[in-house]
Amino acid sequence: MTARTVLEGAEISRALTRISHEIIEANKGADNLVLVGIPTRGVVLAKRIAEAIERIEGTAVATGQLDVTMYRDDLAHHPTRAPQPTDMPAAGIDGATVVLVDDVLFSGRTVRAALDALNDHGRPKAVRLAALIDRGHRELPIRADYIGKNLPSAKNERISVRLLEHDGIDEVTISGSAEADA
Repeated sequence: MTARTVLEGAEISRALTRISHEIIEANKGADNLVLVGIPTRGVVLAKRIAEAIERIEGTAVATGQLDVTMYRDDLAHHPTRAPQPTDMPAAGIDGATVVLVDDVLFSGRTVRAALDALNDHGRPKAVRLAALIDRGHRELPIRADYIGKNLPSAKNERISVRLLEHDGIDEVTISGSAEADA
């Protein structure tokens, strides 16, 4: 089945700018803020949001990446990808407001794994969640604080986020009949 484009580059950029403003407003500025991306595309999105916040506030925001592969509770049901490096800011996350960033929020299992993994790296003051796409179908009581686009979908549909840094194009597509991502 063919894929239908639901967000293009400019729309992704606007969504990330809006998320950046919402994060700044909720945090009352950029102080004591750390953006932690979940590989692969969540890392790119975290860096883009950090750049937007720096443009808006004039303050650099620390970023990191958090591999959650070995913290997942569904490894037996889903083939695992090779673990990615975890890289936390040199100043750590203790006492900071950490915003976890991912591309697609679906079942909530990746976020649950990220919360477990984050505990191994310190004790943040607060943890928030930003997702470019929220497609519904939660299996756990998890919701995003900052959402680029709510995209209701059937479980058998596939949401694909492609970003320039990894895929050579910025777009979000939806297609049917493919096995859904977790």
